[in-house]
Amino acid sequence: MSAFNIAVLPGDGIGPEIVAEAAKVLKVIGKRFKADFKLKEALVGGASIDVYGRPLSDEVLKLALSSDAVLLGAVGGPKWEGLDYSIRPERALLALRKELGLFANLRPAKIYKVLINASTLKPEVIDGVDLLVVRELTGGLYFGEPKGVETLANGTERGVNTMVYTTPEIERIARVGFEVARKRRKKLLSVDKANVLETTELWRRVVIKVGKDYPDVELSHMYVDNCAMQLIRNPKQFDVIVTENTFGDILSDEASMLTGSIGMLPSASIGATKQRAMYEPIHGSAPDIAGKGIANPIATILSVAMMLRYSFDMEAAAAEIERAVEAVLAKGLRTADIAAAGEQRVSCVQMGAAILRELGG
Repeated sequence: MSAFNIAVLPGDGIGPEIVAEAAKVLKVIGKRFKADFKLKEALVGGASIDVYGRPLSDEVLKLALSSDAVLLGAVGGPKWEGLDYSIRPERALLALRKELGLFANLRPAKIYKVLINASTLKPEVIDGVDLLVVRELTGGLYFGEPKGVETLANGTERGVNTMVYTTPEIERIARVGFEVARKRRKKLLSVDKANVLETTELWRRVVIKVGKDYPDVELSHMYVDNCAMQLIRNPKQFDVIVTENTFGDILSDEASMLTGSIGMLPSASIGATKQRAMYEPIHGSAPDIAGKGIANPIATILSVAMMLRYSFDMEAAAAEIERAVEAVLAKGLRTADIAAAGEQRVSCVQMGAAILRELGG
């Protein structure tokens, strides 16, 4: 029996609710596929601030570094918005990505036919959409130096953030994009703003160079503003999109709404080895619905499927979870975020239980 150590970090808001359902799925999958998932839970984000005074303690970072994978819920909320940026809950997420060396974020956006009317776009526009955004995670505006806010001599404040990328950083994320595209429909779109940003002009040059090693993958380029428009105009044209940190953050959230709810979409943040990976839903902590039992656990459960696929090479188990989710949706069960008028609404726990039944749990 294979054994895997998983750091479970529920975080804030609805994080504990959705992670609890995902943990149940892991236990059932472990029994079915003869894998021993050892889950160790710890505080992160605002929950950690309340206890330790900081969003990520040394002990939790050590736990993450020593685990085979990390399962994260969500962090942040109004309670901690008045804190200095250096100690806000979101710093835990950035620190985990940096310390684990998680430079690539994979965010799929797939349309489920039974949920096609949940989207605000016309069915004929989104029917068949199945795309993946590969976002660079450890460079660009979020990490570049110098940054901060300073007061000038005349009393005016000046805010600075710096977009910085090196050739090796671009090369490694480009290779992730090409490798993923090679396993899908062999189409890779690189998104930049090379017409006005020198940093992304370098990005384009490096991606083109790396592309020579992947002659079987069709490479194209698009400016980020055009890509944002095309995602709404004709999303079916996309297969794999690779882009820098800030652009990827925005575009992947936009792509998520093609599906009708951000509560449906998982993500994987990966590093140079399989032992460096973190899995989380792409949505936030949703403090407005925390504790009400109405959160959608599907994105977190599908993040577990990505964990099985990318970290543990358990493709059959991952596919079984995805099949279970589709089966439950086909039966008409809906959490509040994806329910149309007249459809059966279920709670977070009820949705999780329905998926477990499909898995034989």
